[in-house]
Amino acid sequence: MMPVIFVSAAAEGESTFSLLLPATADLIWGSVAFAIVAVAVYLFAWPKFAQLLDERGEKIEEGLQAAETARTEIEAERTRLEDEILAARRAANEIRDGAHDEAKEIVSDAQGKARAESEVILENAQQRIAADAESARRVLSSDIGALATELAGRIVGEAITDEALAHRVVDRFLAELEANSAAQKTTAQQEI
Repeated sequence: MMPVIFVSAAAEGESTFSLLLPATADLIWGSVAFAIVAVAVYLFAWPKFAQLLDERGEKIEEGLQAAETARTEIEAERTRLEDEILAARRAANEIRDGAHDEAKEIVSDAQGKARAESEVILENAQQRIAADAESARRVLSSDIGALATELAGRIVGEAITDEALAHRVVDRFLAELEANSAAQKTTAQQEI
């Protein structure tokens, strides 16, 4: 309905108002104001705006380059750390293997020393036993010799006064005893 009103009003000649076409004075002054604002924006605001856009673009580009550099550095650092971790693991394995080898060596050295000490102790004990046995043989030999001489004197009825004769009789008697003792040992060992 509105278009009908505007058309009928224009036909009657009252007003020449048009929504689509402004008045000539408004059109001129609007165009001049637009040109002034456009020139002012072009001269003053646009360079600042372009400069801000360029700066922002440069900052973004620098940020991207810095991010790429940081990513490369982080990757290199990660690789270096992985290499260090591998080297540390290898070193730990070598240390552990060395410790195991050293422990084995210490144990074998201790066992060797213990064997050597036990052999020395055993040899000393055997020497002491041999010395004690020899001492006991001498004491027994002299005691048996004295008893044998006394017994022989009682049997014969007179004391043997010749020392050399007494020693020969005792030595012969002891040799016979040792021979009998050795014969009994060999028969006992054969029975076992």
